Amino acid sequence: MNLHTIILAAGKGTRMHTNLPKVMQPLAGRPMIDHVITTAGTLTNKISTIIGYKKDVLNEHLSANFRNVETFVQPELNGTAGAVKAAQKNIMDDEDVLILYGDVPLISRGSLKKALNDNHDAVILTMIPKDPFGYGRVIKNDSGLATEIIEEKDANAEQKKINEVFTGIMIIKGEMLLSSLEEVNNNNAAGEYYLTDVIKIASKKGVKINTIVVEETEVLGANTKSELHEIENIFREMKSKDLLEQGITLSDALRVDVRGSVSAGKDCSIDVNVILEGEITLGTNVSIGPNCYLKDVVISDNVSIEAFSHIVSTQIGADCNVGPYARLREGTVLEDQAKIGNFVETKKTKIGKGSKANHLAYLGDAEVGEDSNIGAGTITCNYDGTNKHQTKIGNKTFVGTNSSLVAPLNIGNNSYIGAGSVITKDVEDDALAVARGKQSNKPGWAKNKK
Repeated sequence: MNLHTIILAAGKGTRMHTNLPKVMQPLAGRPMIDHVITTAGTLTNKISTIIGYKKDVLNEHLSANFRNVETFVQPELNGTAGAVKAAQKNIMDDEDVLILYGDVPLISRGSLKKALNDNHDAVILTMIPKDPFGYGRVIKNDSGLATEIIEEKDANAEQKKINEVFTGIMIIKGEMLLSSLEEVNNNNAAGEYYLTDVIKIASKKGVKINTIVVEETEVLGANTKSELHEIENIFREMKSKDLLEQGITLSDALRVDVRGSVSAGKDCSIDVNVILEGEITLGTNVSIGPNCYLKDVVISDNVSIEAFSHIVSTQIGADCNVGPYARLREGTVLEDQAKIGNFVETKKTKIGKGSKANHLAYLGDAEVGEDSNIGAGTITCNYDGTNKHQTKIGNKTFVGTNSSLVAPLNIGNNSYIGAGSVITKDVEDDALAVARGKQSNKPGWAKNKK
């Protein structure tokens, strides 16, 4: 199928009380429009986005994050039909055009695929809300095909009794869309050019327009912060349900935020107030304690992540223990059986098999061998004010507490660093390195001072 998706995103969002375009409001840690584009991107590579209010802000965001998205400016915010017309030069006669909305972020790929696989000339997505007030009612013929959409402001008393309403999402041939747009006028109560008028115009031309009913939660739009909050809750519940269906144990499904994708083996558990962002891969028997943040993390089997740990762009081997209060930054690799304890921070660092840093350490731009111990208060001094330098620590090496390792530095295998040392020179295998001032005791000094 030759599919072209057009996303309407020109609105101001006055009721959001924000300086940003409405579609830039955050949902699960990302702008609403990002979710729509991501879903559309699973169906087609041709995506046009209509921008208007604060167009430079939105255009900059889209350019930086989505290479395949073209933007078109709606010069005047005069309705949804006017928005689509802004991209008419990019609409081909022989393509199917899918209309989506940047402030309707929960539409699913499954519902769109169902509509795309329909054999009618055009398809519109509809819903049956508990209260249809404010929505455009779907008028059908005896064959059950849509012939017209009547907006709330223009509907008579009988039409307002109809409970099936238009979501705004449609699929129609480019040729028919273009010709219908030319006939849309603003002779209505709002004085706007409605995209909904395309339904009536196309139907009169003999286009058979089918309706597909979707769940209301999929097509909720956000016009206020209250509505955005409602969508956030729905999104959280949807993602938590996905985790439960994978077999992950959740202490409280309402207190886990999934802001990306998660795949997991068996017998994994996640405690409360955990945020999972980006791509998360969990092995078998992984436990994540309360109040943790993980982004773009790969974790192997039998790993325990303790409370309040912050882990980003990290690979964790099997049988490791992390935290509590650990911070593993980008480029960290823990090999099997490694241990990172409380208030330890790592960055671009590899911790070898069985090695451990149990307390209060900073390891940046470092490589630690197997079965080594990093004492409390140890830091790798990796930055000289201009450049970063690497520290290499061998196997079965013991680094005493409160040591400063000034990079670039190589510390050999089976060596010892005395506590409180400032190490500036390489240390060979099997050596003891001590670099600290000699202790000097002065008897009676305190008494004389007083």
